[in-house]
Amino acid sequence: MFRVELDYGKIRELAKKYEPDMTRFLRDMIAIPSESCQEEKLIQRIKQEMEKVGFDEVVIDPMGNILGYMGTGERLIAFDAHIDTVGIGNRDNWTFDPYEGFEDAERIGGRGASDQEGGMASMVYAAKIMKDLGLLEGLRVVMVGTVQEEDCDGLCWQYIVKEDKVRPEFVVSTEPTDGRIHRGQRGRMEIMVKTKGVSCHGSAPERGDNAIYKMAPILQELRALHANLKDDPFLGKGSLAVSEIFFTSPSRCAVADSCWISIDRRLTAGETKELALQQIRNLPSVASSGAEVSLYTYERPSYTGLVYPTECYFPSWVLEEDHPVTKSMVDAFKGVLQKEPVVDKWTFSTNGVAIMGLLGIPCIGFGPGHEDQAHAPDEVTWKSELVNCAAVYAALPRIYADRYGR
Repeated sequence: MFRVELDYGKIRELAKKYEPDMTRFLRDMIAIPSESCQEEKLIQRIKQEMEKVGFDEVVIDPMGNILGYMGTGERLIAFDAHIDTVGIGNRDNWTFDPYEGFEDAERIGGRGASDQEGGMASMVYAAKIMKDLGLLEGLRVVMVGTVQEEDCDGLCWQYIVKEDKVRPEFVVSTEPTDGRIHRGQRGRMEIMVKTKGVSCHGSAPERGDNAIYKMAPILQELRALHANLKDDPFLGKGSLAVSEIFFTSPSRCAVADSCWISIDRRLTAGETKELALQQIRNLPSVASSGAEVSLYTYERPSYTGLVYPTECYFPSWVLEEDHPVTKSMVDAFKGVLQKEPVVDKWTFSTNGVAIMGLLGIPCIGFGPGHEDQAHAPDEVTWKSELVNCAAVYAALPRIYADRYGR
């Protein structure tokens, strides 16, 4: 077993030294619009940065994910940042240009600053610190910039593990964690409920069967179901929200012949796909109307044109408090930042739904930025957090290998 003495002071010093590089890199990434399935230009910019700092190998896979490798050891540890963003929403809600962004002494602003291109900036320079300080004996790290997460969280990692055949010992998600360590999250499902009717002229609605009216009692019962979903002491309560409603009708002067809704279902610990679907199918209004309950399927092409269909089920996951990966992250945090961490969980969803939820690879979270900045106007992140995360990332693989690994 390789054992390398860690100089936390030197790690902190290098992370601070690279702050201007991380800041410039992040601002460059923010300036490139990169909504899901439109990430190609940003991937090329990340490739350029990885090559500049001296990655040993940089690969762009057929889906369009970028994988930058540092080190040549047999043991592989991965860091993940999804590099796609949501759109900007109503431009009037921004006080600065979301792509030009802004910078002051403490913050960087722009779409993707917290969610989550800041994580990519910290990851790239963490790898450089590992190389600078000789921390990769027996190890290999891969810094992964993933695509389409905002559209379909975890799809990218299903592809990376199943098709690229890359399976690390564990993965660090660099989604924003508000300065905390996160070891789990609720899962989610995208569910469709559809009612069918018969159209007729709107002047004599009794001649038809209105699919919208059939949906009305279902909506009320779904609202009541939300209040009675399971609670978990760590992950919190399962939830249900009707997020969209659609219909078909021959015209505005006709009775609707179909109606369907989308449900955002958040799954707490112990809630399964089958359970969540059956809870809805068991509602009296669903049964009496003959409504169909199903999962959506995601099959939108990536920017490379690749289609990798998956059902929209993303399970919850929790890494144990005493797991070697959790212990390693806590030790890295304490050693580098010289304080006790808060260990918590995300409210939102991450690629961990596939990494650990579907594929069983241990996943731990620590990333620059704050959850409340995600998808919000005037999105910002903090320079100090870029530095802190880069330093903790740089120490983590060595601590894991020397203290807790096989």
